[in-house]
Amino acid sequence: MPHLTLEYTANLALDPAAALAAINAAAFDSGLFGESDIKSRALRLADFRTGIEATERAYAHVRIALLGGRTPGERKELADAVLAALTAVLAAPPGHELQLSVETVDLDRASYAKAVVHG
Repeated sequence: MPHLTLEYTANLALDPAAALAAINAAAFDSGLFGESDIKSRALRLADFRTGIEATERAYAHVRIALLGGRTPGERKELADAVLAALTAVLAAPPGHELQLSVETVDLDRASYAKAVVHG
């Protein structure tokens, strides 16, 4: 735990591996998680829309799913740290507005199941 999902629009020049490494490092540096507990994935959005105007826009959003029990302050610090990491690896394409956002969501601890299997 946590599960980090990075969604980004196809019009961004993004190195997904570098972005995931940056947000994983930010999550680890928060002190809330063990190194091997952080899982992340990147989803490139080929079909997207922002607003209704014909303005050139792009966005990236990180959803951080974690087991309940973190304080609102811890969650805010985590979101801010991940946003800073994302900002460091992304630039707006020329002539585009770029929107970046991060959210945290709680997973239900009572129904969460996990197994670690070694080969």
